[in-house]
This record gives sequence, C-alpha cells and structure tokens, in this order.
Amino acid sequence: METKLLTKDGIAEAAELLRAGGAVAVPTETVYGLCCNGLDERAVRHIYELKGRPEVKPLSLMVSSFDEAGRYCTEVPSQAKALADRFMPGPITIILPSRSCVPEIVRAGGSTIGLRCPDHPMTLELLRALGLPLAGPSANPSGEPSPKNAAAVMRYFDGKIEGVLDGGECGVGVESTVIDMSRTPYRILRAGALTGEQIFSALAEAMTVIGITGGTGSGKTTALAAVRERGGLVIDCDEVYHELLESGGDMLDAITARFPGCAADGKFDRKALGREVFASPGALLELNAITHPYISAEVGRRLRAWAAEGGTLAAVDAIALIESGIAERCSALVAVTAPRSERVRRLMLREGISWEYAESRIDAQRPDEYYREHCDYVLENDGGVEEFAEKCRSLIDSLTGGKTK
Repeated sequence: METKLLTKDGIAEAAELLRAGGAVAVPTETVYGLCCNGLDERAVRHIYELKGRPEVKPLSLMVSSFDEAGRYCTEVPSQAKALADRFMPGPITIILPSRSCVPEIVRAGGSTIGLRCPDHPMTLELLRALGLPLAGPSANPSGEPSPKNAAAVMRYFDGKIEGVLDGGECGVGVESTVIDMSRTPYRILRAGALTGEQIFSALAEAMTVIGITGGTGSGKTTALAAVRERGGLVIDCDEVYHELLESGGDMLDAITARFPGCAADGKFDRKALGREVFASPGALLELNAITHPYISAEVGRRLRAWAAEGGTLAAVDAIALIESGIAERCSALVAVTAPRSERVRRLMLREGISWEYAESRIDAQRPDEYYREHCDYVLENDGGVEEFAEKCRSLIDSLTGGKTK
C-alpha cells in the first residue's frame, strides 16, 4: 500500500479516502491522530489493529464544532456547552452519554462517548468537507511516543495507512485533557494540555453567581434562603472567616502577628479583636487587608468544587463583597438594606451583645448609599417578613431565569 503524504490541497482527497473506509493521520494542536470514519465499525476495528490498542479502551470522536454534540450524545448539559465555548476548538475532550448511532466498538461497549474539536485549520476543514466525525487515537503504535509531525507518523505507518495530512509541527505536543461530564461529580480522566484548575475555574465562571451584600442585620439571610430553595450553593463569607480562624492556619498567624492583644494566654479571643478593630477604622482596614485574600481564595475553591458537582447557581454573602474583590466572581450584585434601628435590634438578638456594641459594629461598616451605588439591584427590607421574602424570590428568579442548582 502506498501511503499518500497530503498537503492542504489534498484535503478533498483525504475526505474521499476516509469515506471509503481508509485510515488517514491528521494534525491537531496537540499530536497527530490516526483517524477513520467514526461511524464505520470496520474502519474503527482496523484502527485498533494498526495501533495495537486494546478494544477495551474507547475512542473519542473528532467533530468540526461542538454544535454537533446533539447528533452523537443523548444529553448535553449547559456546563458542557460552557466548556466548549471556552476551550473548543482546543485540547479538551468532553465525555457525554452516547447515542446508539455511535458504534459499540468506538465506545468499547460503554454508554458514553468523548467529543473533541481539534484546533488545527486543516483538520477542521477536513471535518467540514467530510461531514462525518473522525475516530482517532494518537497516531503511534501503543507504547511509542505520540508523533508531533508528519515525518514521525510516516516512520510508524508508511505503507500501512492510506494517507497522512501534513499540517506541520504540532504546537502543544501533549494529548488533550479528558473530562467525564456524563455524570456528577465531573471528573478529569486524563490530565493533558489543560489543567483541572483551568477547567473547573471555567465552569465556575459560567455559573450564575449572585453576590449579596449589605450591612449587618439588613436581612441578607432571607435573600440567601431564596437561593437555597432553588438548589443553589450559598457561601457565607463571615462563616468562611470563622472557619479559617478555627483552622489555625496562615490567616490566623497573620492576624495575631498584627493584633497580639487578641491572643491572650495563647488563645485567640475574637471579641477582643472585634473591640479593637471596630473602634478604629484604620485597624479594621488592616484586618481586612489580611483576611480578604484568604477568604477570596476559599470562595474560589468552593465555587470550583460546586461546579464540579454540576452546580449552576450560587450566592456569595459578604459585607465587604466589593472591597475584597470577590464581586469580580459574581454575575450580579444585590444590595440588601434595612432601617438602622431594625438592624441594631436583630444584631443584639442574634449575637447577644449590647445596643452600644451593635451600633459600633454598624457604624464601622459602609452606609446604605455605598451599596446602592455599587450594586446592580437593591432589596429594601422595610416591610413584613413574608413580603420581603417574596421580593427576594422574585429577584432571584429573574436573575436565574428559573435555573436551579
């Protein structure tokens, strides 16, 4: 057999070879793939034989666009579309539940199929000309290094396959990252050109994340309840702060180094810290400068973890949402405001503190005008409990479009 070395002018010929059941190696941004018509069972079996690949290992399908996912997959979650919008064409393979039109040998007898849209102009043009998906592992015999150029493919398969589409040197040189999105939690099955952090950060950024802020005692808890009712994750930054303190890590060390009076007899005294920082705006700014980076990092970690669970909705509650930079993670900012006297009363009941201490806490925070100026929406908590709860539900529904979890 003569193996044809094809250039850009040979894309139409490569498509004909593939339609006829042949094997053609093609370039991607990662490595060259050993490809055939992914819907032709006989051609796929030949790829396994050429490569010496066990048939218990499934193949993925190369497509010209993720818009084709519905042809080969029974379910395409919005999160998969979000990853495709971010990284395709590119070095990512997304596994989803397969339709029966995908031959069993491609799926290795399983119920899922991986989709890949390679970032190489020649292969994308080939896929469009072919009008069919390509099944294609890396173009090397099993156990040998993956080829990054056409010459390496020819050394492996000259005289054994119908053609090699020469697209030059591959830029990335390592395989695509494989993520299983057929079930939750989503899992990285193969580390590759994209890191897990890149992928789960992209999923977190695609979520509806509502930032809820306002002064202490304003009623943010009611707004957060509306998010929980709809299956969303709620992150209370005050709780995050306390958990980080209790963990005894770097944040606590930094606080006690700056405010040694809050660590009498070797024990951390949160009320002593509160008395010091709420009595001095400068001290509070210094405390925030210490704590905000740690809290923001932990919020990011929790959002990524929720995204991995398939979450699409979350809310972040923080008084210093804007100053801390956490607002940048949010798709909408909601301010909750309430009359001062009502805030004082709630704070006293909730934390068992005096009127004077509650007022000092409120006075140390931003005025309502600040939140109104910097937020996209304002919830005025100036009526009955159920009236305000309904305000919250209505706004959350308008922001999510009925999206849950």
